[in-house]
Amino acid sequence: MPTKQELAELIRNACEKRGWGPTKLAREVSIAAGRPPETIERQYARRWMNGERSPTYWLPYVVKVLGLGSDRETRSSGSEAEVTDTVASVIQLGRSDVDRRNFLTATSGYALSALALPDLDSITRRTKTAPAGAVRVGAGEVAAVKQMVKALGDSAAELGGGHARHLAVRYLTDDVAPWLNGKYTEATGHELFAATSQLVHLAGWMAQDEGNDPEHQGRAQQYYAHAYRLAAEAHDPELSATALRGLAVQATDLGFRAEAVQLGEACVRYGKGLDNPRAVAYYEATLANAAAQDDDRKLATRHLALSETAISRSGAAAGESWAAHYSPGRWAHESGMILARLGDLDAAEEHLRLALDIHGLDRRRTRAIVLADLGGVRLRQGDVDGALAAWHEFVECADGVRSVKVHTAAEDMRTRLNRFRDIPETEQLRRKAARLLA
Repeated sequence: MPTKQELAELIRNACEKRGWGPTKLAREVSIAAGRPPETIERQYARRWMNGERSPTYWLPYVVKVLGLGSDRETRSSGSEAEVTDTVASVIQLGRSDVDRRNFLTATSGYALSALALPDLDSITRRTKTAPAGAVRVGAGEVAAVKQMVKALGDSAAELGGGHARHLAVRYLTDDVAPWLNGKYTEATGHELFAATSQLVHLAGWMAQDEGNDPEHQGRAQQYYAHAYRLAAEAHDPELSATALRGLAVQATDLGFRAEAVQLGEACVRYGKGLDNPRAVAYYEATLANAAAQDDDRKLATRHLALSETAISRSGAAAGESWAAHYSPGRWAHESGMILARLGDLDAAEEHLRLALDIHGLDRRRTRAIVLADLGGVRLRQGDVDGALAAWHEFVECADGVRSVKVHTAAEDMRTRLNRFRDIPETEQLRRKAARLLA
């Protein structure tokens, strides 16, 4: 089994024979994986050559373009994310989560590795190789997974990702795992993989919202990447795009700005052919937000406009889509924060008020975050009284919610209130914020 350094030496030697540098290697591997030539950045290929990082999911394509051979020794290079069967990999991830072991820190390289071509024939192969004693799986099991995702998702949306995440992971490892390894038709397999993708995505979202430490963020990133692979293997473009959106939003939050834009672009590509305005608005806003965080005003403005056009065609009915929760109210919140990032504070406040007063927000966690954001925008406008009013509502709404975003908003509010200690009501707000943080 080659070490990371031994693999790097193989890559360097093969590149030297061809006269390739990291730019050429990155381009050829991207093309071999069926991606645009600029998918992999030069810096990542350079790290492969220097032994600073293993190619993770890109390894089969590195092997192919450099002619390194396809032996098992090369494929087992000790990389961060081995190229394995998706079902086996996601079950292993869930069990390691239950046992609180073997987590990876979230990295920009792992986020982009999710874009590698999934195993599109895995379901067909599983229908032909299921063991004789495997449990039979049908529509009832698929419906059970979907119902559990809805129940756990509703709870998390109301009370934060810190509530009941262990239930989602246990359900994956104890109940869904035997079904994934069971006997089913190809049609049922596609439905089962799609439903499991939703469950795994939810586990990732809950981990991301539960803790801002390396363990929680690392697990969230791994769950999102597996949700994408399951969705892609189910041939479900909407679920694929939604999983990539999770990775893009996390990359934005972690400061991986270039990677967030690239993931946002992939998200939009997957959703381009969908006849679902809410989904299209969801993905276009994702790219707009990533571009705004990357200070690319032109790109952000263009995709924000595309998102607005789509959401205006969405209608009142939510439907059964995985992206159905992206209501006009949630769009108004996200677009408001994009506008705030771009410096248009008046428009940002208008959108946030629209989200709260006209569309309404049906989840306490979401409403609390919007109120906190509204307070911050008003403070930047010089409206101290308006900021305090929004923040008073925020601390009341956020009581009992276990969410990183709510925790961060409370910290931010308390810090900003230090400038206004001469205003009597600020001390009351600071005390309430301290209770939230405790």
